[in-house]
Amino acid sequence: MPDSAPNAIRLEDYRVPDFLIDGVDLTFDLGEEGTTVTSRLAIRRNPAAGRPGAPLVLDGQELELVSVAVDGEAWGANRYRVDDESLTLPDMPDAFTLDVETRIEPRKNTALEGLYTSGGNYCTQCEAEGFRRITYMLDRPDVMARYTTTIVADRARYPVLLSNGNLVAEGDAGGGRHWAKWEDPFPKPSYLFALVAGDLAAHRDSFTTRSGRKIPLEIYVRPGDLDKCGHAMRSLQKSMAWDEEVYGLEYDLDRFMIVAVS
Repeated sequence: MPDSAPNAIRLEDYRVPDFLIDGVDLTFDLGEEGTTVTSRLAIRRNPAAGRPGAPLVLDGQELELVSVAVDGEAWGANRYRVDDESLTLPDMPDAFTLDVETRIEPRKNTALEGLYTSGGNYCTQCEAEGFRRITYMLDRPDVMARYTTTIVADRARYPVLLSNGNLVAEGDAGGGRHWAKWEDPFPKPSYLFALVAGDLAAHRDSFTTRSGRKIPLEIYVRPGDLDKCGHAMRSLQKSMAWDEEVYGLEYDLDRFMIVAVS
């Protein structure tokens, strides 16, 4: 039996968000004893909310809060309120940058929401409200932001580092570790955030768009499953062609990736 009944969410109770987030810059330091997540949020008040004095209330669950800074100034614990569900910051300006550092333990995350490990790989499940288990966020579908994600991890154990958008840089982090930086140019809600780090093999092909762009297609699986990707790849190519033929929609990123692990 569940501990409590789920809360009903009704359309009639909807309120526009008091704040909007334009940019999310995340750094994940994946360690064997835990993961440090550093986030930088570009936040502004939402004029449509009509509540100029409202505090900023960010969603967060199962997080260890390490530090908070606003516009580069470190805030002591007496300036904010944190509980099991949220981080509340009062008296915020109309626009500001919020830096938050948290620690999480993906290996102990049995809820399989947020960032967790499966078969030795790091995976995320953020739909519908899983991002709040990664770091503090306005974790709701009507807050859209552009995401930049840097992942740092052990190169031997996690040679593949993936996230949303386009790979813009990668390199050596020293001590047998490496990093990769991804940028997504299109605003998205937090439930669409994705991160994967692990020892994966890629089945590769391509799709040429109607404008002549050659898009690399990659299906990442465990090494023993490469021979099972052919049908999925052909289906992907047909679906991309169908989007163009029926809706006039051409794929807009530099590559298309699928991760298929259990």
